[in-house]
Amino acid sequence: MKKKIIKSNNEISELCSFSLGGYQQKVLIEGKNKDNPIVITLHGGPGTPIPFSVGCRGLFPVFTDDFIMVYWDQLGCGINNHTIDDSFSVDIFVQMTEELIEKIKEKFPNNKIMIFSTSWGSILSAKLLEKNPYIVDSVIACGQIIKNVFICDEVIDTLTHTNIPVKKLERIKNVTVDNFEGKDLQLISSALRKYTNAYQNRIGEKAPMGTIIKGLLKSPDYKIKDFKAIMVNGYMKNTSLWKEIIQINLTEQLINVKVPYIILQGDTDIVASTKLVKELVADSNNTYLDCKVVADTGHMPGVEMMDTLLTVLKECSLQL
Repeated sequence: MKKKIIKSNNEISELCSFSLGGYQQKVLIEGKNKDNPIVITLHGGPGTPIPFSVGCRGLFPVFTDDFIMVYWDQLGCGINNHTIDDSFSVDIFVQMTEELIEKIKEKFPNNKIMIFSTSWGSILSAKLLEKNPYIVDSVIACGQIIKNVFICDEVIDTLTHTNIPVKKLERIKNVTVDNFEGKDLQLISSALRKYTNAYQNRIGEKAPMGTIIKGLLKSPDYKIKDFKAIMVNGYMKNTSLWKEIIQINLTEQLINVKVPYIILQGDTDIVASTKLVKELVADSNNTYLDCKVVADTGHMPGVEMMDTLLTVLKECSLQL
C-alpha cells in the first residue's frame, strides 16, 4: 500500500536493476516531476549508504519534490551487498559510477545531472571528473576528502588538547601511512568520535536518524538483510580500499575541475580536513571550485548541513 501511495505522488518511483562493473545492482529513482534535474547520490564509508539509500523511497520529499533522486547502495552494502575482497580498487568504483551515470542518461536524455557525494563518495566524484570532466553538470560534495585522512598532524594536534589517555595518544602518534593496520584506523576513528567534534558537533542539531531508521525498516524495497547490510556488509574484511584512501591526494584533480564543484564542509571536520579544503579552494584560481563552511557541524551531516545541501542544490540547478 505504501509503495502505491508514494508512486501516485511521484511521476517517477522506480526500483531499477543495472549492470555496473559487471555486477547486477539495484538503484532507486524517485522524483515528483520527470523533467526535474537529477541528483545522483554517492554515499560514504566505504560501504555506508546513509542518509540516502535504496531503502529511502518516500523518506525525503523535500528533495524529491524538486529533484529526481538516484539512490545507489554501492556494491558491497545495503541492497547490493557483496563480498568486497582485496581485488577491488577505487578505480573500479569510479568505473561503476561512470556506468551508472550513462544508464541514467539513457533513461533521461534531456535532464541536467548533478552529483551529491559524501566523504568516501567525494573521492569517487573527484576521480570521476578527472577521467571524464564533463560527464555531469555539477557536483556538490560534503566532507570532501583531499589527503591526509586520519594519519596527520592536524588529528594528533587536536587530540593532544583533549582528555584522551596518554597511552592511547602515544599509540596514535606511532601510526604511519606505511605501517598502519585496520585496528589503528579504528582506534583513531573511535578517539575522534569520543574526544572531539570531528564527526558530530555536539552543539549542532543532529539529523533525525531515528526517523530514517524507522523508514528503512518499513521500506517496500528493503528486506531485513538489506537493512543489516548498511553497517555489517561485504566491506568488513577489505583492506585494499583503505590502503588507497590513506595514500590518496586529490589536490590536482580538484584544482582542475571543469564543471561547478561546490564543497560543503563542517567547521569542526578534521576527518576530511576543512582547513585543507579552504586552503585548496583559496589557492586554486579556479572559478568552478567553491567551498561553503557550515557552522556547528562535523564530518557527519546534521540538520544544518542537510538544509545547506538543499539550498545549494536549488541554487546550482537554476544556474545549469
